[in-house]
Amino acid sequence: MMHTRAGWHVEMEFMEDEQHTRAVAMVRLPDGTEVRAHGAANRHRSDSNQPRVGEEIAGARALNELAMQLLTKAHEEIDQASGRISHPIHV
Repeated sequence: MMHTRAGWHVEMEFMEDEQHTRAVAMVRLPDGTEVRAHGAANRHRSDSNQPRVGEEIAGARALNELAMQLLTKAHEEIDQASGRISHPIHV
């Protein structure tokens, strides 16, 4: 039987100037743990100024890092509970 649990909310903040976009992603897990990750994008001087594209790139990189941290956390918890080493699969 499948049970529905409360969802997670990811917060994303951006800091930008003419050449750089930085993103911070944060998720608060049901146990109160907060996981944060960062991403960045740099606009080449010959590229047109498209802030949304910088946000998408920096945001995607932050979310990718967040996903890797969550995988690591999960495998550490598996290892601790089982007493053996699990093998994460990275995609």
